[in-house]
Amino acid sequence: LLLSGCVSGIQMLSVQPDTKPKGCAGCNRKIKDRYLLKALDKYWHEDCLKCACCDCRLGEVGSTLYTKANLILCRRDYLRLFGVTGNCAACSKLIPAFEMVMRAKDNVYHLDCFACQLCNQRFCVGDKFFLKNNMILCQTDYEEGLMKEGYAPQVR
Repeated sequence: LLLSGCVSGIQMLSVQPDTKPKGCAGCNRKIKDRYLLKALDKYWHEDCLKCACCDCRLGEVGSTLYTKANLILCRRDYLRLFGVTGNCAACSKLIPAFEMVMRAKDNVYHLDCFACQLCNQRFCVGDKFFLKNNMILCQTDYEEGLMKEGYAPQVR
């Protein structure tokens, strides 16, 4: 997964009582708390360094933050907005990184696209599916294809 953006570390530092209070990059007020965060070469109150999308406190969710398009983001929202998992093998459209997918060998599918490519039957948990010539097939269409090719599957 290759993304263009910046990944930056977050450090939690103790505020030393004998030093001049630092200004917060988020609210511009002096940081008088016991701890402060250092990220992007700036200092922050713990409450001020938040994801621009979900408002989670970035110091609590991990030691990294992501920046792109002047946004400061948590990993989940960065991937949701800018990440891509690849193209769907059925419809060829991009699949965003946050979306649930189905995989069959090296192929990745949108959940809605994961259906028999002959009869459009959707699969339920426990259903068998077959991958033949890079096509997803239900059991009925797979067995009919074998019959047409002149060899039936062995029934045991």
